[in-house]
Amino acid sequence: MIIYGKQVCLYALEQHPDTIDTVYVAKKGILPQKLFHAFHDKIKFLEEKWAQSMSKGGNHQGILLEVTDLEESTLSEIKKNDFIVVLDGLTDVGNIGAIVRSAYALGADAIIATGVKQLNLAAITRTSSGALLDIPFMVRHNILDVLSELKQVGFTFYGADMNGTAVQEMTFTSKRVLVMGSEGKGLSK
Repeated sequence: MIIYGKQVCLYALEQHPDTIDTVYVAKKGILPQKLFHAFHDKIKFLEEKWAQSMSKGGNHQGILLEVTDLEESTLSEIKKNDFIVVLDGLTDVGNIGAIVRSAYALGADAIIATGVKQLNLAAITRTSSGALLDIPFMVRHNILDVLSELKQVGFTFYGADMNGTAVQEMTFTSKRVLVMGSEGKGLSK
């Protein structure tokens, strides 16, 4: 999997060095000296046009990484957590990345994307500023199956709604699921 952009790449190099296969550098001085020395045997310098091609025209900012593919967690593993965020049909990688980043910062233990068959995990890793590297996640097509399994092990469900109760006024159970609806349709009925 290729990820690119200065912040997410530096984060991956510092926090997940074991996942790095190759460091592609197209801009002199982009790597701090400490990281340059740590990864010197994995660094390949390339011309701007090749970096543009590898990032498919995205803003690579002079650095790209080839990292091992992310492994999805299983529902059995995720059910062991207390705070799970379920994405109901979200498809925009920018929105998903922002939610992953915020959920991770707010203490969510796992993310489940439903209503989709697959996601561009490289793009979500980038837009989440690397948070996807740190939080268990999985993709499941059917939200009802997921919610049913979570209900069987004692989870309480909360839905994000524009007209709902303010989060400050809520009392949450210890095992909770926050369900967030899609960009156009909101929560499934």
